[in-house]
Amino acid sequence: MTSRKYSTVSKILSYQLLIILIITAGLAGYGGMHYAISSALGGVAAFVPNLYFTLRIHKATGLPARKVMNAFYVGESGKLILTAALFVLIFKVPNIAILPLLLGYIAALSVFWFALLMR
Repeated sequence: MTSRKYSTVSKILSYQLLIILIITAGLAGYGGMHYAISSALGGVAAFVPNLYFTLRIHKATGLPARKVMNAFYVGESGKLILTAALFVLIFKVPNIAILPLLLGYIAALSVFWFALLMR
């Protein structure tokens, strides 16, 4: 059961990377490297916190329920803090294009929505 869940999470993270690459490539063709970099940074702002959360929860596999819940809360808190920190750093990059940045971010997050619909 655990390997199946981890496999599902691995698939979702893989699909997130794929969507980030597709959106980044599309925006590179549309608006050049400036748009591509902005889009990629938006995708990274979604992917890295999700990866962190996944690793925290995976470490708690097999532990008592209380420890799993604590790992969930710590992982979710860390995910929110990491997302905020990444956006602070991203907005320090000169000449960021906001629309491609948000497109990359939303596209990466939308993978979760579609994964829920597919189940």
